[in-house]
Amino acid sequence: MKAAQISRAGGDWELVERDIPEPGVGQVRVKIEACGICHSDALVKDGVWPGLQFPRVPGHEIAGRIDALGDNVTAWQKGQRVGVGWHGGHCFVCEQCRRGDFAMCLNRKVTGIDFDGGYAEYMIAPASALAAIPDELPAEEAGPFMCAGVTVFNALRNSGARAGDVVAVHGIGGLGHLGVQYARQMGFQTVAINRGNDKESLSRKLGAHHYIDATATDVVVELQKLGGARVILATAPNAQAISALVDGLAPSGKLLVPAAPAEPLTISMFSLISRRSSVAGWYSGTARDSQDTLEFSALSGVHPLIEKYPLDRVAEGYEQMHSGKVRFRVVLTFGA
Repeated sequence: MKAAQISRAGGDWELVERDIPEPGVGQVRVKIEACGICHSDALVKDGVWPGLQFPRVPGHEIAGRIDALGDNVTAWQKGQRVGVGWHGGHCFVCEQCRRGDFAMCLNRKVTGIDFDGGYAEYMIAPASALAAIPDELPAEEAGPFMCAGVTVFNALRNSGARAGDVVAVHGIGGLGHLGVQYARQMGFQTVAINRGNDKESLSRKLGAHHYIDATATDVVVELQKLGGARVILATAPNAQAISALVDGLAPSGKLLVPAAPAEPLTISMFSLISRRSSVAGWYSGTARDSQDTLEFSALSGVHPLIEKYPLDRVAEGYEQMHSGKVRFRVVLTFGA
């Protein structure tokens, strides 16, 4: 099979031929049809993930079909359409797993980091990491839902916001353009926030009721005109911009941060105390969460905006993502 790997920290992409792997106990082999390129893949490309072993095939936005079953896999069938996301499995025995909180497993694995991911024609995945893909979703759309999609969908549905509440999405990019769609489809009064007005038309088309140009107006003032935001989903990893959003929250509002900036946030505790508001991070979710994301997307008509590249143009596709030029997700395609 063909695969794109990184052999050392900061190394170039290498297109290699590998033997097609065989699944072990509790595993399946997936014949990959599409794999999204995510900003988090830079953790492999730059070699900054602790304990990362090279060579490594990145990729955790995977859509394909089960090609082979390992022993003791009973809930899945050969030929079934499946996705594999960031959450690459859990141990079932740690304290968090015993409480059913598999996303917080102390020994959780990450696809494309702890084991080879989706920048290849085949990959091996634990059965516990699989999400069933609805027939209505093409593989190239299902892939980005396995990380970008589940991250914002899961954050919003667990945010505490209720239908009719003001929910703002900060940053209309790879995560944000999906966040706007989910917020609208969940029944929230949806506000899109971005620098400049070049994404206003698109944001409204995606479902935003309001658009705030952060370069032309005071974001906090505009949010407070709406009564403040019950939730602000901060998808643009800019610490200064995120920190300033706190004063735009409504009483008991929540600033949710699923995209980590490199610098720490600088937030006034007085702002939090006076409004009884909070700041929280959000981890993507388990395979079941990913499947919920896929099913909701198919049901409500949420679609990622993508640019497709074949595997032999992986370097070009990665650079398109890394430079921020893509609108909004890069997807490697392998054919059906």
